[in-house]
Amino acid sequence: MGCCGDEDDDVFKQLNPNQHDSSSSSTENPISAFHNSSMGSITTFVGSSASGTHDVDIISPMNSNFFALTCRDILRTIFERLPVTDLARAACVCRFWNSVASDREIQTRAFISPWKLKDVIGNPSSGSFWRDNSLGRFAISHHILRGDTVASLAVKYSVQVMDIKRLNNMLSDHGIYSRERLLIPLSKPDHLCNRTCYIEFDVYAKREVAVVYLEGGPDGKLSCLMNRRTTKRGNRRVIDSLKRSMRVDDGTAEYYLSISNGDPRAALAEFSEDLRWEERAILS
Repeated sequence: MGCCGDEDDDVFKQLNPNQHDSSSSSTENPISAFHNSSMGSITTFVGSSASGTHDVDIISPMNSNFFALTCRDILRTIFERLPVTDLARAACVCRFWNSVASDREIQTRAFISPWKLKDVIGNPSSGSFWRDNSLGRFAISHHILRGDTVASLAVKYSVQVMDIKRLNNMLSDHGIYSRERLLIPLSKPDHLCNRTCYIEFDVYAKREVAVVYLEGGPDGKLSCLMNRRTTKRGNRRVIDSLKRSMRVDDGTAEYYLSISNGDPRAALAEFSEDLRWEERAILS
């Protein structure tokens, strides 16, 4: 936080309930404040007495009686200036601090500030996403074109081949041909400057990533189509597996899967129960 700005002085004057009248001291000194980066305490020095000693007030999370610790507006003013790591620590102090520190605007500002991002779009599935804004949290979305190889993409984006494979969970270079895009690890922070990133869950990386599109942005229609294709391929595999296990045709496998709400194990259980019923009916 700043130590010399008028705005900061006004904030911390309000934080000091035992502030003495400046006219009572022989020497007028401006209020200075600093914030320990580990959320240990905020200390304000108020004037100086005739004996040369300073009056010191400690604002600490341990001091639950201090009114500033329960003032939402003051906490917002402080939290808006914290980096991601300190904001995460502040959220662990108590429920009230957590409610303030979990504000989307404050989290977004802390997340994008070091990289000069324009904005972050999307909602992560877990609040822990905001606790790490290191360069490894971001990736570039590359739409695979004919002739692309992992090695050529590594050269193009100045990254290591193994880093691309690790991020995309690829065991070999041939895995590129079954995908429509690859996530490329960021090697230069310049790629983030004045750009918008999108929080996406990548089915191959199997995690949420802040994705940057160097050309344009995500195509909603394309994403919908990709999800639909993925769903159809998944259903086809399940039906084929049920067909082999039940030794039935497509229609029968689809029937048992439908009455089991898409649960293959429940479908097998239903099928087995019907077989047992038929056996008992024949024997009787």
